[in-house]
Amino acid sequence: YRHRRVAEDILKMEKAGKVTARAFTYAELSEATGGFRPESLLGEGGFGPVYRGRLGSSSGPEVAVKQLDRNGMQGTREFLVEALMLSLLKHSNLVTLLGFCTDADHRMLIYEYMPLGSLEDHLLDLPPGRAPLDWATRMRVAQGAARGLEYLHDTARPPVIYRDFKASNILLDTGFRARLSDFGLAKVGPVGDKSHVSTRVMGTYGYCAPEYALTGKLTTMSDVYSFGVVFLEIITGSRAIDTTRPPEKHNLVLWAAPRFKDKRRFAEMADPLLKGAYPTKGLYQALAIAAMCLQEDATMRPAISDVVTALDYLTVAGGGGGAAANEPPAPNPNQQQQQ
Repeated sequence: YRHRRVAEDILKMEKAGKVTARAFTYAELSEATGGFRPESLLGEGGFGPVYRGRLGSSSGPEVAVKQLDRNGMQGTREFLVEALMLSLLKHSNLVTLLGFCTDADHRMLIYEYMPLGSLEDHLLDLPPGRAPLDWATRMRVAQGAARGLEYLHDTARPPVIYRDFKASNILLDTGFRARLSDFGLAKVGPVGDKSHVSTRVMGTYGYCAPEYALTGKLTTMSDVYSFGVVFLEIITGSRAIDTTRPPEKHNLVLWAAPRFKDKRRFAEMADPLLKGAYPTKGLYQALAIAAMCLQEDATMRPAISDVVTALDYLTVAGGGGGAAANEPPAPNPNQQQQQ
């Protein structure tokens, strides 16, 4: 009963022609992927394996086919959530869902193929010989990902909380435009006079906001914290959680906390692979954004729209500070509280 109104709204949108994803047969997708041959496998996620394929003739569009693993950690509920969410949400910084397959006992989702893979592929644990992303590209990717979140929080009605923001879920199309993917854990946000959604804690360790991990109370500020973690990964080139590093750097956020408060240590936080090829002011401003997003008190974090504004300034100014003639202050996470 409590989902009836939502279901009715979805049906109204479908009748109005706003749901554009189409149904595919298993035979179509088997042909597109060459019988799901191992050479077509793009990777494995919590949902199941993802295959690369081409629809129709050799000149047809390239697609990514996500196949639900019935024995995997994510099940039918996540499949339905993702299918519905991406059928109704349309934005240039979200992946495009082309269709789905519910043929017999098969459950698959079909997306536009992202030729450059994920942000994780270009940022974390790079193989020898792969060139690291330059500073300007990193800032553009962060800007695009933030715009995707802004659409979910501020434009979608009701708002959507993404809940699984991490580098492997940020896909890249040509030109390194960021596209958020994997909406299986997304939740419809609070409406009316409600301040949060109560739900069991889901997501990826190291990216969850502390208040959500402790209480299960989910808000859009939970996504802002996760953005801060990923933005710190973008700046440092290090994983949020990495037990292969020295003990003091196992947890990236804890490692960064004292460095946020000491301007003399800011350069320690830049990815060594950049070899100093970044604007000093741009680094300071990026760290300030990350520090604000990572504040323990959720009410002190900026709205994602403010983050987008700051990143727009960073990218337009080439990451160098633009009109700001003076060096910005140290990004103290407790600054607002002190005021």
